[in-house]
Amino acid sequence: MKTLFWRFLVIIFVILAMIGAILPGMPTTIFLILAAWAASKGWPQMDAWLLNHPKYGPTLRNWREFGTVPRKAKYWASGMMLLSGIIMLFTRAPLLVKVFTDVTMLIVAIWLWQRPEPTENSLRK
Repeated sequence: MKTLFWRFLVIIFVILAMIGAILPGMPTTIFLILAAWAASKGWPQMDAWLLNHPKYGPTLRNWREFGTVPRKAKYWASGMMLLSGIIMLFTRAPLLVKVFTDVTMLIVAIWLWQRPEPTENSLRK
């Protein structure tokens, strides 16, 4: 039952990452990080596939081994959060929701920019 739970999470996160790769404003990498984490708990073959993926594998391995986030990813994530926050201000959402959402994104951005960036030694092709 546990294995099915972890595999279900992997599938959900991979689907969300695929949507994020197509849809502007929706993240890809964070969902792949979550998918790799869930895969490591109950789907070793998928974990290996994600970590060896030609495009996303190096980022996932660097996150897992060193906790690094590339500067380009930081810029993209921060820009998308800023854009989302600005758009949120013009919606009909209650003020409390707008404030909570924007403050949450600000906290995430601060945390993100405190993460180390990959060095030459940590980069893997």
